[in-house]
Amino acid sequence: MTSPFFADLDVSRVIEMAWEDRTPFEAIERLYGLDESAVINLMRKNLKSNTFKNWRERVSGRKTKHLKLRSPDISRAYCPSQYKRQ
Repeated sequence: MTSPFFADLDVSRVIEMAWEDRTPFEAIERLYGLDESAVINLMRKNLKSNTFKNWRERVSGRKTKHLKLRSPDISRAYCPSQYKRQ
């Protein structure tokens, strides 16, 4: 199920970013204009019920998903070796 405002690839990328531990909701909002509650709604509409529940359990209370709760030592949303070039 896709959003009338986003292409399938955009919805897929938002879901991917929401699953990533080190990508804060603020980054999703900056790129796609979706605040945390909008991301939750998008996830609810596009994931199977159990998958959505697992995701909510995973991100609830996770400090890395909110910039204000994050350690200042974390300066980016991905591991340096995540995007290796060949």
